[in-house]
Amino acid sequence: MSTFKVLVPDAHLRDLDVERAVTGMLVDYEVYDETDPSAIADSAWAACDAILVWHRMKITRELVGKLARCRMIVRVGVGFDNVDVDACREYGIPVSNVPNYGTTEVADHAIAMLLFLARGIGTYEARLKADLANGFMAESVPVVRRLRGGTFGAVGMGRIGTAIARRAAAHDMHVVYYDPHVPEGHELGLGYERVKTLEALLGRADVVSLHTPLSDETRNLMSDSQFQAMKPGALFINIARGKLVDVDALYRALRSGHVAAAGLDVLPQEPPVPAPALLDAWRKNEAWLAGRLVITPHAAFYSEAGYLDMRTFSAEMLVDYLVDGRLRNNVNPGWRDAATSSNR
Repeated sequence: MSTFKVLVPDAHLRDLDVERAVTGMLVDYEVYDETDPSAIADSAWAACDAILVWHRMKITRELVGKLARCRMIVRVGVGFDNVDVDACREYGIPVSNVPNYGTTEVADHAIAMLLFLARGIGTYEARLKADLANGFMAESVPVVRRLRGGTFGAVGMGRIGTAIARRAAAHDMHVVYYDPHVPEGHELGLGYERVKTLEALLGRADVVSLHTPLSDETRNLMSDSQFQAMKPGALFINIARGKLVDVDALYRALRSGHVAAAGLDVLPQEPPVPAPALLDAWRKNEAWLAGRLVITPHAAFYSEAGYLDMRTFSAEMLVDYLVDGRLRNNVNPGWRDAATSSNR
């Protein structure tokens, strides 16, 4: 049986023991830890049979044009906005992602952020660290509130949105959601209330949580007008994609007090250097923001078990397609028509 050459352009670790355990001698990996495609020779791009790409390398249209032999691209993760799927479709290259890992981790992370804010954990901890005697008090915390009876607004009701909504409902919150991409009647199976517009959700929700992919449709989904449309004093959570949110608009909404608090696991630029005004104020622990913002480093997906799943499933998809022709989790349908008519 032939050996397939698989390019891994932006591996976090050069150790591919997990992937090799799955693919065995079927795959010869060429591994880099780069973010700029030009740092890898054109000959390497041209010679690969498939690509395993993480999230730090952009697979652009120009780059796709160099893929003379590539039969498949697997995005090692869920989001695939760093891959030009339209260009891949035109060149007859299928793109797949890994949607079946990390859902529970991301959902738990979102609820952890909500509880951290709504129960004042950060403020209590900071007070006690500063003064064990005078800090031993429950009152006068910026955000503490009861969740039971409140409305949880989910923007997006796919796998992760559903998992988060279930957890919010377990805290006795009423769940409403907005998702124009799921079919009518979806809400009947879930038992949650569906609203027709984002604005309708924003005006009702005590907590607004984003669980939608990044696309031209959703870029800057939350900007000044959307934050102002939120119910005064609501909490905001984003564990989806950083560019869904205009962080300068969020800064203004928090500074004005219209939004009570926010939790962010993702940012428009990662790492966030230079720091936008919101992160600068957070790092300086400015008094007006203290206890009202929690930020984590795009880590909601992570656990050792989830990380293992992500890498294992990616490698399994390679073998399934390259060896058996079975394509899973394809995100650019229509590629086959182009492949049939292509001379590649």
